[in-house]
Amino acid sequence: MPEEQWTLVVKPKNSWFDLHLKDVWHYRDLVAMFVKRDFISAYKQTVLGPLWFIIQPLCATYLFLFVFSSIAHLSTGNIPGVLFYLSGLTVWNYFSTCFNKTSVTFVSNSTLFGKVYFPRLVSPISTIISTLVTFLIQFLLFLGFLAYYVIFNGLQLQLSPYLLLLPYLVLLMGLLALGSGIIISSLTTKYRDLTNLVAFGVQFLMFLTTVVYVLPSAGKKRALFLANPMTAIIESFRYAFFPTGNFNWHQLAYSSIFTLVILFIGILLFNRTEKSFMDTV
Repeated sequence: MPEEQWTLVVKPKNSWFDLHLKDVWHYRDLVAMFVKRDFISAYKQTVLGPLWFIIQPLCATYLFLFVFSSIAHLSTGNIPGVLFYLSGLTVWNYFSTCFNKTSVTFVSNSTLFGKVYFPRLVSPISTIISTLVTFLIQFLLFLGFLAYYVIFNGLQLQLSPYLLLLPYLVLLMGLLALGSGIIISSLTTKYRDLTNLVAFGVQFLMFLTTVVYVLPSAGKKRALFLANPMTAIIESFRYAFFPTGNFNWHQLAYSSIFTLVILFIGILLFNRTEKSFMDTV
């Protein structure tokens, strides 16, 4: 009998570095299908639908404006308060949403993972891509407010070459959220308590960035803020539109290296966990 020819051979992963990343590219059509599924299912039975993408940052922006500017009298530098908070929230919301969703990859997809084979990284990667739709809508909202302040309030806007960094900053946020999220997802297969800490932890981390206040000029507080890799990303995003903030190539390089390390560790743990997660989930 002629030897059978198989189009796909599924083998166990025996090594930590047996990542099979090429398989993700082969399943790119599945990634596209998951992206479409995530977007449709999120707002399929809601009244306002995608308008929630706009309502949430607007409510948070004016809440911060009331609490931190009107009551606490915290400075936003030379940037109007609305633009200061909205710019920070636009960046942070993308990271936090991606992180929250990818951190429950194994738990939320256990039924699907147990029935059919496909590279498990397809699921968190599709989440990172589908959440880009939310980011783009909120980014357009920010640009709309920016245009309003330029036209009606006389805000001086200078086209900065740092605007070219925006795609890189979005990529950096996505990879940081992916790496961090799949680390938590891998750990939650054995330690379910982590799922209860994720939401609190994300909120806590936000207040260790410059989303709601300017970067301290000196001292231990500044070092603490800069230790958070999202701080440099937020500062770089603001500096692209308002060249009066804090931008430093060394800080952005630190965030980039931190992201690559976290992503590498995350992929290793994720691929190692997928071998036996069905026994513990």
